Amino acid sequence: MGKIALTAGALYVIVLLRAGGTFAIGWLAGAGARRSRFAGRISSAKFVRAERAIQRWGAPVVAVSFLTVGFQTAANFLAGSMRMPLPRYLPALFVGGAAWALVYATVGIGALEVLGRLFAEQTALGVSAVAALLAVCGVVVYRRRKAAASTPDPVAEQS
Repeated sequence: MGKIALTAGALYVIVLLRAGGTFAIGWLAGAGARRSRFAGRISSAKFVRAERAIQRWGAPVVAVSFLTVGFQTAANFLAGSMRMPLPRYLPALFVGGAAWALVYATVGIGALEVLGRLFAEQTALGVSAVAALLAVCGVVVYRRRKAAASTPDPVAEQS
């Protein structure tokens, strides 16, 4: 149990620094955009409504984003660029970061240990498992790209 707690603690610190840094970069980018030539575009009524909604209701999205793959960085950056108040953001960061650290410290590290044992004891089976996983990922990426390429772009059609 000590190993999992130590790993979870280290991962928690890492995620707080990474996600908090992403929020800060988003905050700075948003501040810069408000002073740039885009200031007129981001001061429209529609944008202000979206910004207020994110400021008010974005905390649950930030917290849940830690349980996704590929969305948490965007959620933290957006929360920063849309100026989510720290009293709303920080609890979401602490709760979501804790969930992320616990999942990775248990399931993630466990999966790596199983994979390591598999390679050590039955190398051919380990290589086959990784090759199969890479093949599945390749097929998924190929199909998504093919589907995206065949879907008409509504913006291009309006021009």
